[in-house]
Amino acid sequence: MGDRWTLLTVRELLLQGPCRFTDLKHGLPGIATNLLSTRLKELQDAGLVSREDAPPPLATVLYSLTEDGLALEPVLKALGLWGLRTMADEQPDDAFQVRWLAYAPGWFTTDADPDAPSEVIQLIAGDQQAVVEVGGGQVRTRVGRVDDPDLILEGPPRAVLGLLTGLIDLDLAIALGLTAEGRRNVLARLKPVTEKPAAAPPGA
Repeated sequence: MGDRWTLLTVRELLLQGPCRFTDLKHGLPGIATNLLSTRLKELQDAGLVSREDAPPPLATVLYSLTEDGLALEPVLKALGLWGLRTMADEQPDDAFQVRWLAYAPGWFTTDADPDAPSEVIQLIAGDQQAVVEVGGGQVRTRVGRVDDPDLILEGPPRAVLGLLTGLIDLDLAIALGLTAEGRRNVLARLKPVTEKPAAAPPGA
C-alpha cells in the first residue's frame, strides 16, 4: 500500500466503481501508462483488484475492487480527513476532477438536523458540477446537475470544498471567489466530521 500511486489507484476504483484502464488513467493525472499497468498487476496479485472482460457493446476489460479492496475505504477516509487541513494551500500544478468535488461532502460531513426535510445543494466549480443531498441523517453526493436546488455554490474548487467541509467559513469562501445563491442556511445542515482523538497508550 505504500508504493507511489497504489492507494490513489484504489481511491479511483472506489469512487468510479468497475472501470476501464483509460478511465483509471484519466482519474490519475500524471501517472505513466506502464506504471499504472504495474500497480494494477500488483493489486491483482494481492487479491485487492479483479479484472474481467465486459460483454458487448463494451467489449473491454473492467477493473474493480474485490471485497478485500473495498475494505480499504476506511483507510482512505482517514487519510482524506487528516489531509483536509492542507486543502487550503493550493499549488499551481494541483489537479482537480469533479468526482473529487462530489465525494468529499459525503465522506467528511454529516447531517446536523436529521429530522428536517431533505435539502439539495448544487455545486459548480468551473465547468464541473456535483449535487449534495442532505436528509434523513445522511449526506449523499453525486456528479451532475439538479433542477431547483435549495442552494447553488459556485466558485473555485477549494473555496467550494473548504466551505462544505468546515475548513473555511462563508465569508472567506466568498472572498476567495465563491458565490452562494439561494437558502444559505442549508449550510448549517452540514456538520464536519472531526478526527477521532488518538487512543491513550496502555497504562496511561
